[in-house]
Amino acid sequence: MNDFGVRQVDAVVVGAGQAGLSAAHFLHRAGLAADRDFVVLDHAPRPGGAWQFRWPSLTWEKAHGVHDLPGMRLHGADPAQPASEVVSRYFADYERAFDLRVRRPVDVRRVREGAGGRLLVETDAGVWSARALINATGTWERPFVPHYPGRELFEGRQLHTADYRGPEEFAGARVVVVGGGTSAVQLLIEIADVAAATTWVTRRPPVFREEAFDTELGRAAVARVEERVRRGLPPQSVVGVTGLYATDAVRAARERGVLERLPVFDRITARGVAWDDGREVAADVILWATGFRASLAHLAPLRLREPGGGVRLEGTRAVRDPRVHLVGYGPSASTIGANRAGRAAVREVLALLAEQREGPRVPGDRAPVPA
Repeated sequence: MNDFGVRQVDAVVVGAGQAGLSAAHFLHRAGLAADRDFVVLDHAPRPGGAWQFRWPSLTWEKAHGVHDLPGMRLHGADPAQPASEVVSRYFADYERAFDLRVRRPVDVRRVREGAGGRLLVETDAGVWSARALINATGTWERPFVPHYPGRELFEGRQLHTADYRGPEEFAGARVVVVGGGTSAVQLLIEIADVAAATTWVTRRPPVFREEAFDTELGRAAVARVEERVRRGLPPQSVVGVTGLYATDAVRAARERGVLERLPVFDRITARGVAWDDGREVAADVILWATGFRASLAHLAPLRLREPGGGVRLEGTRAVRDPRVHLVGYGPSASTIGANRAGRAAVREVLALLAEQREGPRVPGDRAPVPA
């Protein structure tokens, strides 16, 4: 800490979800010490990343596979236990095992240019001066709700997936579920068991795949997202490439007619939704399962965004500022992708630190990074 109370570190990791913990692990493995050489700042009240906020009915057996964090397996979880509890416990154990000393809850307010080529990370818990920043803030805190005419007129309840806590609160209600992703389908199936009526609307017809998600499909999805990120466009959901996996629960719901889809409505009325062709559906609740956007507002002073609205990356490095890496963003938003991105970001951060301290490297040299 200098005379002005600004704490000096080599790197700041913002966010302690899968991507942030992966990056912190590789910094630790490279010989950097938490709270001395790097610091991990997390906005959440406890370990678990965005998983800690998932609804209780999302049990471990229903959750998408969570890839092991580097260096420590996740095994022996009760399939019937809420995924939020399983992952939160695993992340907490991981932080302790590798002495990552995550500081929470800390709200990172902004990151701006500092003196001597450093970045100033300003938070409600003080200011850190860093040579590099690994941003792993995810999307959970930026739920996206599209605008439709009349939305402010609706007299019923509106909520987003981020607000969902279980199907019980929809008992006897007429519910419109908006969105074509996996979460929309999961919540629709749950709600249909207790609601008076459900209506599912999507912008595009859903595609259900009988075959399991395989490597080729995964590569195609990642390639599409990577292409958007290279062009400086905001990343989009991969469901458009992969489709929706037809689990046993999905097949049963389709047989019951729960997953009969309508095109998205044209406007919202006081008591429901309506289409320009004259069709109307009465509703007590509109559930927006319309996804999330990247939480990057704190990086605004660095002017990283391209005209297309996204942050253009080379690997994990922001093209507009080589000191900044985004992990868990775009093609690395999956749990396995987050692990790989954390390792790649640390390799580049170590190279940057070496260059700052020792001068430019000889062409062909590579910075050391743990396997």
